[in-house]
Amino acid sequence: MQTSQITRYEHPLTEKVRIYLRLDYLLRQMQHSSNQNDPWQYKIFFNALFDLLEILDQVQVKTDLAKDIDKQRQQLKSWLNIDGVDEYALQQMIDAMEQAHKALISSPRLGQSLREDRFLSSIKQRFSIPGGSCCFDLPSLHHWLHLPNEEKQSAMRAWLGELDELQDALNLWLKLIRETAQYKTHHARNGFFQYDAEDACLLRLEICAEDGVYPMISGHRNRFAIRFSPFTEGEPVASDLEFKLAIC
Repeated sequence: MQTSQITRYEHPLTEKVRIYLRLDYLLRQMQHSSNQNDPWQYKIFFNALFDLLEILDQVQVKTDLAKDIDKQRQQLKSWLNIDGVDEYALQQMIDAMEQAHKALISSPRLGQSLREDRFLSSIKQRFSIPGGSCCFDLPSLHHWLHLPNEEKQSAMRAWLGELDELQDALNLWLKLIRETAQYKTHHARNGFFQYDAEDACLLRLEICAEDGVYPMISGHRNRFAIRFSPFTEGEPVASDLEFKLAIC
């Protein structure tokens, strides 16, 4: 029997979580494209890198993330006194968060060495221009793309390594937030669902791809609404649409 394909969505309910998810998205793009031999993948890497640096220039991510990591760590410590808790697993997570917090606090300005990198600085501005990474616009990039794969991948690993403190702290924070809630089945009447939450910051949805819809979400951490829209224009939405939702 063929299993239905599930499409997963995440939606932030606060601006801070919106920034964290964008950074996570860009870091995963960089990680994936850095392991490819296709020269077009390298352009994805640079686009993601420059987008990430733009966010870090606009938002004080280091300070906010350090506070959030420490807040989670303190909460986990309070759970050590709860009967029946797995103290060993909990202590491991607390230690990991303490290590990530210290590394983040002691690190210099996030991405500073990347901003000062001569090669990256020389190509960054052109990436903001449509088609600006052509060989006649950026001959230095064209030269770099024709270096041996080992040399290019070594350079990308080094650039990614400058973001290790950010990535480790972000991965831990998102992991714990995502694990605060389990998926529950809900029904949207005529493609609409509304719910009152309590201090939520992230929604996670699972929708059957065969239903042919995608969610349009609005709201904030205490109340939100989901309207399911048909991907194909003119197609109706099921009067009773089933989906799974985790309110984190």
